[in-house]
Amino acid sequence: MTGTALTTTAEHQAVALPDQIAAALANYQRHAAGALAANTERAIRADTAIFTAWCTEHGRDSLPASPETLSVFVDAMGETRKPATVGRYLASIAHLHRAADLPDPTKAATVTLRMKALRRAKGARQRQATGISENFLHRLEMRISTSARDLRDAAMLRAARCLMARRSELVALDLSDILVDDSGQATATIRRSKTDQDGAGSVLPIDAVTHAAIRRYLDAAGITKGALFRSISKGGSVGGRLPAGDVARTFKRLAALVGMDPADISGHSARVGMAQDFTSDGASLPEVMQAGRWKSAAMPARYAEHQAAHRGAVAKFFAKRQQVPA
Repeated sequence: MTGTALTTTAEHQAVALPDQIAAALANYQRHAAGALAANTERAIRADTAIFTAWCTEHGRDSLPASPETLSVFVDAMGETRKPATVGRYLASIAHLHRAADLPDPTKAATVTLRMKALRRAKGARQRQATGISENFLHRLEMRISTSARDLRDAAMLRAARCLMARRSELVALDLSDILVDDSGQATATIRRSKTDQDGAGSVLPIDAVTHAAIRRYLDAAGITKGALFRSISKGGSVGGRLPAGDVARTFKRLAALVGMDPADISGHSARVGMAQDFTSDGASLPEVMQAGRWKSAAMPARYAEHQAAHRGAVAKFFAKRQQVPA
């Protein structure tokens, strides 16, 4: 973990941490180096910075934090933030305390009760990004140009769906990760992912249409090795590896081309859409989980809940009742 990830408390409160706590944090940082994903580090750093800044403003200690401080913090944050966001803050605060070998104050009954009250008052259901479906791709084909940039965007969207790739997985792909066997079938190797921090890797099939789209893009951009998806200027100049943050912006731009509201599209939209299409086609939840490399059923089940509803017991019951006797 970077040096700043667990030192925001001292920086924002402008006070020295007790020697025992400072030593525990320093020891944790040495052992945690390289153990957490970059996104996790950034989230912990940002969340604890918000908490420590709030504590400074209100004259409270953030490390160790008391359950009473956290209860007030939950109520304050709940005025302008969603329950899921406040819950993430608490998770980062808990991480900080464990790193400092301190008791976790977020588990106190008073804190969990304030979170329950917040969820009851504002609801815990989060807005879901719109899925990018197969129909989206058909509409896009009629509007996309043959520029290297547009061909890259179309290829990247197809690859994101085909591989059910997260943003970080997508931009990490190299040309050497794409292999074609003697029969002409292509595969891609995802070398590391959010749920595969050990880097065991996954080999996934690439359908013929997606592979053809990737080849068109590579030929137009003149890319023969290195990073698969690159930054490309409007003038056609090819740069380095595409930043993960550009994936969502690309998907939003493509959504606008087909007449969809870009605000409904996120970097997860390709995964959402593929999970929905799989479910509509009859895939089971375990099959969708395996395809998307999910460890928990919660997210894929949420993504495809509307499609799954038409395949559940209630839908089957009424479908039988509506059948006309021969």
